[in-house]
Amino acid sequence: MDASFFSSLAVLKAGGIFIYPLFAVGLVAVGCSIDRFYVFWRQGALPRILARRLENPHFDWAELLAALSHAPSHSGFVRFFRVIVENSHQPVWWIETRAGDEAAQLERSLDQGLWVLETAVTAAPLLGLLGTIAGMVGAFRLFGDNNAVDPGKVTGGVAEALIATAIGIVIALVALASFNFFSHRRSILLDEMERLGSRLIDRIRLDREQPEGAEG
Repeated sequence: MDASFFSSLAVLKAGGIFIYPLFAVGLVAVGCSIDRFYVFWRQGALPRILARRLENPHFDWAELLAALSHAPSHSGFVRFFRVIVENSHQPVWWIETRAGDEAAQLERSLDQGLWVLETAVTAAPLLGLLGTIAGMVGAFRLFGDNNAVDPGKVTGGVAEALIATAIGIVIALVALASFNFFSHRRSILLDEMERLGSRLIDRIRLDREQPEGAEG
């Protein structure tokens, strides 16, 4: 293998025993990020054809029903709109309650796992700090009563402290960026769902207020 690979391993090994839990936290954070990306991509997708239909206040109900029937059922938006459309004959308060339940279910699904990223943001620097303390303690132990100190061993302890701290900060930054991204994305999805759901319910109200036989 390349010499740089072995030198990298040597540097990580100098980081001490706290490198292992740090890498565990990093792997968990990366795995959680991949899982959240898949969930947001699958459940947070808004089919363009539905968005175009609902942006038009005079959309045709038959066209909307056809678009919903062909849309993927794993999309949270599709399930949300189906609850409203399929129960459009019910009282408005009843529709809003059921739609709110569906939106809350999607929010819970999107929120799952975010606490892992939030924990990694806090845990990684703390583990790095423990590595720092362990490395500095090991370095100070080298000072004997006769003040005979091996400079190489002292710098090795300091290096252990710095490496653990650096890795902990890097993991925390990656987890923080991922957490903020998915939190922001969740807010955008839920706001869009509320906006389009309000448009759909407003159309139901409008149709009910029109005189019988009038065009919608």
